[in-house]
Amino acid sequence: AMSKSAVKISSDLLSNPLCEQEPSFLEMVTAFDTAMKRMDSFNQEKVNMGLAEEGETRVCPRFSSVFPSLNMAVKRREQTLQDYKRLQSKVEKYEEKERTGPVLAKLHQ
Repeated sequence: AMSKSAVKISSDLLSNPLCEQEPSFLEMVTAFDTAMKRMDSFNQEKVNMGLAEEGETRVCPRFSSVFPSLNMAVKRREQTLQDYKRLQSKVEKYEEKERTGPVLAKLHQ
């Protein structure tokens, strides 16, 4: 549905009067429209082959060994997310306390 919507948007952009006035804009919109139609046909083929859901789960582990930096990035993101949640809970705790000098200093920190 999302790719169908993208194709509709690109088609609507092609019918925009600005395309008639600006050749460079027409060129960009035509390229966008072509890309969206290709994406839609690829997605349709993927759905027809039955790979929409199970294919991605089989492919990801295979690529994780090929791209180890991807695994490291995911691990760093998870660590950063845990740090953020920990610090957010500290901020909430200090916001609930009485607003005194030391509490405000720690809250600002």
